[in-house]
Amino acid sequence: MKTDTVFDKPIKKQFEFDEEVAVVFDDMLSRSVPFYDEAMKLTSHFASLNIGENERVYDLGCSTASLLLEIERKSDKKIQLIGIDNSKAMLEQASKKLHAFNSKIELEFGDILSFDYQESAVICSNYTMQFIRPLERVNFVKKIYDALKPGGLFIFSEKVISKDSALNKQMIDTYYEYKKAQGYSEYEIVQKREALENVLIPYTEEENIKMLEDAGFSHCESIFKWVNFETFIARK
Repeated sequence: MKTDTVFDKPIKKQFEFDEEVAVVFDDMLSRSVPFYDEAMKLTSHFASLNIGENERVYDLGCSTASLLLEIERKSDKKIQLIGIDNSKAMLEQASKKLHAFNSKIELEFGDILSFDYQESAVICSNYTMQFIRPLERVNFVKKIYDALKPGGLFIFSEKVISKDSALNKQMIDTYYEYKKAQGYSEYEIVQKREALENVLIPYTEEENIKMLEDAGFSHCESIFKWVNFETFIARK
């Protein structure tokens, strides 16, 4: 796993999932997202509990396919696992990983906003919706709802903000201290923050849950949270 040094030099563009990011993405996740592995273990655990024989699972914005590999390892059923991403560089890294594990996971290059989904038992999306413009996000969640079978699950993780401005500032500062502890310099932290400006648009916990309820989901709740990183489960 290559070390993330993407932002140790002056940025020239907004953040995007290009080849430079893709080759260090696993390291970036492990050092940038607090308790990422634990959140993914929970996601794969609840996904596995709710997948029946010959049922389908999608991971939207699958990046290097780590979550799908975890679900594949845990499942003792014959299931169809499909990862979708609009970054060819990410899918190239995912393909190498799947080949190494002799995996049967399917990878699709495409836009998750317009993809033609088939009925699914579980749909996952990790730190992906926050990159979708708010006006498109509502329609995207409804599209997910429509693709799920009755009783199906949408499991997703997102960066969140607080409605309390003072607390929100403290949460951001706490996260920055976390990143410093992971070896990122002050310069790298500032560079990445500027690259993500107006690209990553987080919601509050309440806004995320209301969006799911408005789309028709019968139940939505948080199953994991660390400061401003949260994992949700919604049932159709």
